[in-house]
Amino acid sequence: MDRTALALIALLAAASAATPAWAARAQYDFNPGWKLTVGDPAGAHQPGFDDGAWKPVTLPRAWNEDDAYARDIVDHSTGIAWYRKRFSIEDRAPGQKVFIEFEGARQAAEVFVNGRRIGLHENGVTAFGFDIGPAMVAGENVVAVRTDNRWDYREQATGQRYQWADRNFNANYGGLPKNVRLHVTESLYQTLPLLSNLGTTGVYVYARDFDIPGRSATVTAESEVHNGSHQVRSFTYEVEVRDKDGKAVARFAAPPQTVAAGATVTARAGAKVEGLHFWSWGYGYLYDVVTTLRVDGKALDSVVTRTGFRKTGFGDGMVKLNDRVLQMKGYAQRTSNEWPAVGVSVPPWLSDYSNGLAVESNANLIRWMHVAPWRQDVESLDRVGLIQAMPAGDSERDVGDRRWGQRVEAMRDAIVYFRNNPSILFYESGNKGVSAGHMAEMRALRDRYDPHGGRAAGSREMLGGELQEVAEYGGEMLYINKSARNPMWAMEYMRDEGARKFWDDFSPPFHKDGDGPPHKGQSAATYNRNGDSFALETVRRWHDYWRERPGTGKRVSSGGVNIIFSDSNTHHRGAENYRRSGEVDAMRIPKDAFFAHQVMWDGWVDVERPRAHIVGHWNYAAGTVKPVHVISSAEQVRLTLNGRDLGPARQSDRFTFTFDAVAFEAGELKAVGFDARGRQVCEAVLMTAGPAVALRLSAIPSPHGLRADGADLALVQVEAVDAAGRRNPVALDTVHFELAGPAEWRGGIAQGPGNHVLARVLPLEGGVNRVLVRSTTQAGEILLRARADGLAPAEFTLASAPVAVSGGLAALPAPPPLRFARGPTPLTPSFAPSRIAVPVAGSTAASNGERAALSVDDDETTSWANEPGAPAEITYRLARPALLRELVLKLTGWRERSYPLRVLVDGAEVYRGTTPKNLGYVTLSLAPRHGSEVTIALDGQADDAGAIRMLEVANQANADTGAQQVARSQLSIVEAEFYELP
Repeated sequence: MDRTALALIALLAAASAATPAWAARAQYDFNPGWKLTVGDPAGAHQPGFDDGAWKPVTLPRAWNEDDAYARDIVDHSTGIAWYRKRFSIEDRAPGQKVFIEFEGARQAAEVFVNGRRIGLHENGVTAFGFDIGPAMVAGENVVAVRTDNRWDYREQATGQRYQWADRNFNANYGGLPKNVRLHVTESLYQTLPLLSNLGTTGVYVYARDFDIPGRSATVTAESEVHNGSHQVRSFTYEVEVRDKDGKAVARFAAPPQTVAAGATVTARAGAKVEGLHFWSWGYGYLYDVVTTLRVDGKALDSVVTRTGFRKTGFGDGMVKLNDRVLQMKGYAQRTSNEWPAVGVSVPPWLSDYSNGLAVESNANLIRWMHVAPWRQDVESLDRVGLIQAMPAGDSERDVGDRRWGQRVEAMRDAIVYFRNNPSILFYESGNKGVSAGHMAEMRALRDRYDPHGGRAAGSREMLGGELQEVAEYGGEMLYINKSARNPMWAMEYMRDEGARKFWDDFSPPFHKDGDGPPHKGQSAATYNRNGDSFALETVRRWHDYWRERPGTGKRVSSGGVNIIFSDSNTHHRGAENYRRSGEVDAMRIPKDAFFAHQVMWDGWVDVERPRAHIVGHWNYAAGTVKPVHVISSAEQVRLTLNGRDLGPARQSDRFTFTFDAVAFEAGELKAVGFDARGRQVCEAVLMTAGPAVALRLSAIPSPHGLRADGADLALVQVEAVDAAGRRNPVALDTVHFELAGPAEWRGGIAQGPGNHVLARVLPLEGGVNRVLVRSTTQAGEILLRARADGLAPAEFTLASAPVAVSGGLAALPAPPPLRFARGPTPLTPSFAPSRIAVPVAGSTAASNGERAALSVDDDETTSWANEPGAPAEITYRLARPALLRELVLKLTGWRERSYPLRVLVDGAEVYRGTTPKNLGYVTLSLAPRHGSEVTIALDGQADDAGAIRMLEVANQANADTGAQQVARSQLSIVEAEFYELP
């Protein structure tokens, strides 16, 4: 270590002993004390305007929140709304800077301070902020914000609409539905990461030179530092890394540097840090990195950046996290992530509850759809340990002109704002493929603003060779893609819908699976599923991805995401006016599909913890005979009823075990799972509940209790229970609620007129429902009562705690606790290879022979096919003789067409049969034959009967398999793969 470094460490140690680490900069919660009106009153920006009749609100608050789930997305209220607030900053010193930071507004927000126009933000997605110090006065100040959430809002400078202001997917919660903060700094300060409005990039913290087993990495912090004074300033830049308990684990500094008056410089310091806990899936370990500017030994400005450290890798068709391969398993979630009657505007703890449930279902990825998420959800996924894919802003296609410029600016701002959040692993450039030029432009943004973040730049699709040169990941919707190069994961692999209310054909309210109104003249069966059907379909859809997981060859699937996790107030095709594709409903009550995912996904790649779940309930009328389905990752499953063995199961899609024609008998239904050696590894039990005799109320706990800030929410569950306290799963009782005390009723949701949104009379569905209660700014005891005919009533007491507000400002609330449920990244491999790929040295065909190599080029946009009337066969020469056991094919028309095939190895037949229709790839088992030449030949006409229909796809071009471009007499191979078994 040189003398300069030793001197810096000594200086840092002395300074740290002399002054507190938290210095000078002040940050405030700016959410309290706003007033709201809907309309466009003249003069509302003036400080003297009379807003006495306006509605008092605490942000975040959408002015049209009542519409959430009560109205179809196309009917969400739009127009002009104003927000105003009075505030004062005590003891503000001369020369101090004041910045206002909005986490977002919808669609546009024009900001005024004391009647002076400060600025305009228009894209409706990203965070923004302004320097409001020059407009402030001593004493009381007034900030006014005019918002406009019209669907057809146009950018003022260009007249261009925003592509992502779309009535299908971008639920329109207008006004200021996200948090607002205030920052007060000295004239020499570290900037904020608000590039569009302030032109600044803030702090950037990253790690490199990882040693995962040794738990070390080189941590670097960079801060953009601005000198807003009129004189040259010299400062020292110091960094302290604090663990989750606030303990300093590293300190380092940069040599002193000078910045001219009005100039901006970058300060940078880094050091190797030992004993790190790496952020991981289900292990939300975060550090506070404190970056401090010192002038003459005094701490002048300190910024706390909460971040995590993790190593990533993207290649060989796979994603690695901390050197361990991870197959992506998760959900394509609407960015609104909304709740009934409040929309997006929920407290952080409720975001963690919702996002934490996704982790409990064993998801490891959330792909936010179409527009970048808000800060609260990004930070929530950091805490719960859930990877996210962050889009910019788009609709369903690549665009040019000003619309592309808008998307680039949104991505740029989002990268700068979120580049310290470890949960973001993917930057998504488009919900549908973008051009190579556009992809290169987006990748260049990443390289400029986040060169060390370990994140992949890509888009939906990006399957072709040219696009794979510029994109770093890709994948289609609906179908499975594989690659030996970039990771390919499905962006939306299941789009069916099913209400939580419907168990099966045998349970009240006796919804027959698939019954419902037609959708655009077609059967809406896939949009009106019952619970059994919905759960089983989730297994069937995932099976293809599991079958082609890492470890199954050189070309693999890197997984996929199911659309969506929670029922959403966005476009729909089922019987309701909102989308019911969620594995949980809008109040986050799980459906059986939630538990199906929990079973299938419990592992980084291979299943690591066997589970079992019995689909449905065990409360039926006497004489009912029905199939019982068990979802399990065990090798075998036995089912007993009151101790009586019900015989062998019929296994399908690897995880589904079906016991046909089980006669109902009250008591215990038990499923036991066994491994290949016959050892018990898991079990699940259903018990028959007695008749409901009482209601029960219980709260989903908030880690900090209920805050009397006018924005916090309590989530309360109501159940119908039997004499033993067990929920009756078929109870549909109507519950009447009464609320007393300093709270506001927001209610819940259920099937019926207006979906019962804001109603105080709410039916149970499946024996359970939930309601939301919002605090007011008055602290006190809140009493919730519930009654239903024929059941004993229930009541529940909440106490809200006061929140100190002075001059319109409050302290930033403590964030929810970090979650570590899955533990740190295991150091063991995440899969055992199940087959060995045999490379191809060459290929020949009598017809279109020059294209034969396209069937083994690891490019799903190319294929080989014989000319009509020519021999429909192709021969592959293997790179080495091999004992082939499996042939994997992607055939044109995969879900619509079956091909009768003969397969020969060195001239001997090893397979004759018809390929099943599938979602991309089919595996054919071959008779064992050692050889080096494989011939695949069409053995008759291809069959188009019994196609798998994709009725859930509005744009049928997205469901195109190419079947219409290839005659039934042609053999058309997209990709062929050849395998030995270990």
